[in-house]
Amino acid sequence: MAASERRAAEARALVRALDGWTLLAATAAPAETRGGRLVLGRGALRRLTERIRGCREATAVFLDVERLDKPTQRELEAAWAVPVLDRFALVLHIFRRRARSREARLQVALAELPLLRSRLDSDAARAPGRGSGSRYILGSGESFTQMQRRLFREREMKIEKALERLRAKRRLLGGQRARRELPVVSVVGYTNCGKTTLVKALTGDADMQPRDQLFATLDVTAHAGALPCGLTVVYVDTVGFLSQLPHSLIAAFSATLEDVAQSDLIVHVRDVSHPESELQKATVLSTLRDLRLPAPLLASLLEVHNKADRVPGYTPREPHAVAVSALQGHGLPELKARLEDAVLKATGRRALTLRVQLEGQQLSWLHEEAAVQEVRVLPEAGAAEVTVVISGSAYGRFRKLFPE
Repeated sequence: MAASERRAAEARALVRALDGWTLLAATAAPAETRGGRLVLGRGALRRLTERIRGCREATAVFLDVERLDKPTQRELEAAWAVPVLDRFALVLHIFRRRARSREARLQVALAELPLLRSRLDSDAARAPGRGSGSRYILGSGESFTQMQRRLFREREMKIEKALERLRAKRRLLGGQRARRELPVVSVVGYTNCGKTTLVKALTGDADMQPRDQLFATLDVTAHAGALPCGLTVVYVDTVGFLSQLPHSLIAAFSATLEDVAQSDLIVHVRDVSHPESELQKATVLSTLRDLRLPAPLLASLLEVHNKADRVPGYTPREPHAVAVSALQGHGLPELKARLEDAVLKATGRRALTLRVQLEGQQLSWLHEEAAVQEVRVLPEAGAAEVTVVISGSAYGRFRKLFPE
């Protein structure tokens, strides 16, 4: 499949990701960009116009370009008599529909402000008299356009303050998590690669409902699961990445991805059945580097090749990757073992066998603060040998509380 065909397939998937939208037709047309403006040849424009106007069921047109300048958008809408959406507008529309949490909705609103500002500036440029003429000076002494710009600034400040409060709450919760010493594993990947399905398979969380569509998961969610050694970890299911995602959208959602920086391990899930799996990997790694994550965190990244069952005889070329089918359950035991090794190494935990007295609080304390793997009772000594996975700080507290 050629690159242009793969790009067209992703564009069609974006449209289908919108509930209630139907893709009536798709076509390719030669175009170029000059001075930030999309330029269609006369013949291409005429053919598109005839096709769009001849399709009476059409209610909108999606042009797969990152941003359309307002004059071009108005000209096309006038010619085609339907709204025209660019990639930014369509992805923003998907985000707006998928946002569930307060933070996600605030981030969508913040991302939308540049679009609203550009419309205001474009309208002011088209009718300068309305924005600056004395007939439109309000009682406050500012023009209509000036008032609108001020309202946009005030709204932006209000949204940013609300987001900062949510970030502060996240930092507080992160501090509580750190005190409890629960390891955090962030699951990242290109949109629709199977992150949610994998987290569900690792945790057994029946409430998770994966969907086969782009941006099915927009809100960051956390789910507890146990490693083979019994250690509880928190899996963070993040928003999926997308190639050529408009920069303003990435900036607006950077707060969501802050959770990745606080994790102990990153799991990068790839859909190896996708024809552009390598390019998707490059997109994800580039986005992670843009987040300026700690170098050790990036270096310890664990790569999971999902949907391997769709590729007969698949074997990872990367020596440290694990091939799985999250949906079918293939490869999960090996993945869990690799996760355990990586988490223990990242958090400085180790397996120890401790001798504790049966009378007293030592055993219950270990059950609370460590992952107890085995308890071998020694009746004649009134003691037990307990094998645990424990962090260095917890072991230090244990010795301080129970010096004998």
